[in-house]
Amino acid sequence: MNVKSSKVVIIDYGMGNLMNVKNALEKIECEVEVTNKPSAIKKARAIVLPGVGSFKDCIENLKKNNLIHPLCDFISSGRPFLGICLGMQVLFTESEEFGYTRGLGIFKGRVVHFPREKGLKIPHMGWNSIRIKKRAPHLKNIPDNSYFYFVHSYYVIPEDKNIIATTTEYGEEFASSIWRENVFACQFHPEKSQKVGLELLKNFKEIVENAC
Repeated sequence: MNVKSSKVVIIDYGMGNLMNVKNALEKIECEVEVTNKPSAIKKARAIVLPGVGSFKDCIENLKKNNLIHPLCDFISSGRPFLGICLGMQVLFTESEEFGYTRGLGIFKGRVVHFPREKGLKIPHMGWNSIRIKKRAPHLKNIPDNSYFYFVHSYYVIPEDKNIIATTTEYGEEFASSIWRENVFACQFHPEKSQKVGLELLKNFKEIVENAC
């Protein structure tokens, strides 16, 4: 299959690390489109939802751009989806950030703040290791205890522990990536994680190609 055949749509909703994600995907020879158009989501072969900022602003911006239903419909279609950082968190039922905010509800679970009483530096920022709990397709050829780059103050608590692909320790063990069927998501930033991050993105590209 031609290396340019796996077109990936990056959702631009006014937040997120779009150019770094775009550059990383182009480095592994993905055809990439950055868009906020619902019509582009409907036609996409795969979607990446990146995010930096607050859960509440993210959901409000998705609503403002009429992207909520197209995103949920895309995920329901079975096509590959990758959420990064905030793009992982909004997949869950709700967040406590700046008060209660309802998420996309793809997975049941809550997004909570790191415990302040443990004296942690918040946000959790920098390199940290992952423990592989389930050998998900996006983790192919990635060794256990690999280091990825994190920047976040909140983390997800999934109700269904079976979707947890990796965990990371920061004051306590938290879910650092998840997988169920066509949905892949990570709290860390593969686009900032050098060689091992590119390996994860290559795995996602392979998933896209095999799904076409």
